[in-house]
Amino acid sequence: MAGIYIHVPFCKQKCNYCNFHFSTKQDNVEELVSGMIIELDQRKSYLKTKKIDSIYFGGGTPSIIDVKHIINIIEKIYSLFDVKKTAEITMEFNPDDIKKEKLNKLRQAGINRLSIGIQSFNNEDLIFMNRSHNAKEAISSIKLAKECGFNNMSIDLIYGVQNQTDKTWKKNLNQMFELEIDHFSAYALTVEPDTKLNYLIKKKRVQPTSELKAENHFKILQEESLKMGYEQYEISNFCRKNKFAQHNTSYWKDKAYLGIGPSAHSYNGESRRWNISNNLKYITLINNSEKYFDEEKLSPTQKYNEYTLTSLRTIWGVSLDYLENNFDQHIVSHFKKNARKWIDNKNIILGKKQCETD
Repeated sequence: MAGIYIHVPFCKQKCNYCNFHFSTKQDNVEELVSGMIIELDQRKSYLKTKKIDSIYFGGGTPSIIDVKHIINIIEKIYSLFDVKKTAEITMEFNPDDIKKEKLNKLRQAGINRLSIGIQSFNNEDLIFMNRSHNAKEAISSIKLAKECGFNNMSIDLIYGVQNQTDKTWKKNLNQMFELEIDHFSAYALTVEPDTKLNYLIKKKRVQPTSELKAENHFKILQEESLKMGYEQYEISNFCRKNKFAQHNTSYWKDKAYLGIGPSAHSYNGESRRWNISNNLKYITLINNSEKYFDEEKLSPTQKYNEYTLTSLRTIWGVSLDYLENNFDQHIVSHFKKNARKWIDNKNIILGKKQCETD
């Protein structure tokens, strides 16, 4: 199985913490989508003959472009790839973009899961982060999505915000629990280069969040979600029983995926490829049949490092069977030797099946 990621690089405004690739100018949406259609045609063999079990529209904010563009991309994907009938097809939304008519059209087009960028149910947090919605819209967007039949959804939350207290962070979580969300992602506010937040901190107009505060919020997150029956199946991802994010899980389980659009990344098990992070250059280059990407063939060491790094973020961990079947013996021996001290200190749990292969 494999996944397809579509990067829609447009946003209404720039959040203070964000360093993803996007543009607030939307005057070339038509040309960009046409470029994505061309790229899909060009790369239809990238995933070989693997069946597609997830499609993910991310960004940026894909919910701000016209539904017709999403429909065109979905139709193109179905014409080129073998997509499972039960495929998870996710689209990221900002709360203020959630409208009944748009949701109904997207459901008809095949979107069956939403990922809503709530970030906080607290207006003070939202203003600080320069989000385009308020707390009331955050709550109403979730309720409207459910009314329109989107029971499969995820929301994003951010903790460790400058003025956020333990009490307001708990209140955020409790609001989400009341809304009966089956899946959510929670991230610590990080200071990235080339962001307004980084600029404000450098100018000493904003104080950086202490690591102790962020750590405490993380502990609260773990404790409260566990009480409410959520499983932390990846460092930043929580869900109710069997509500794992199918697309994102493929990243952590070393599955192949095709990335389409400016700045999108792709991985097929042997190499990694990433597109240019510039909308106009992407459009120009792809229309002139010129190179619009860079790529690298991964060495066995790189593949091992990536596999262990992503696997140790999850509840599934590193599989010794997988290592034995996909890497040379010296790499497997290297892993066992380095893991031993952590196993002896009970920082790593060695499962029964894995003990038998040791």
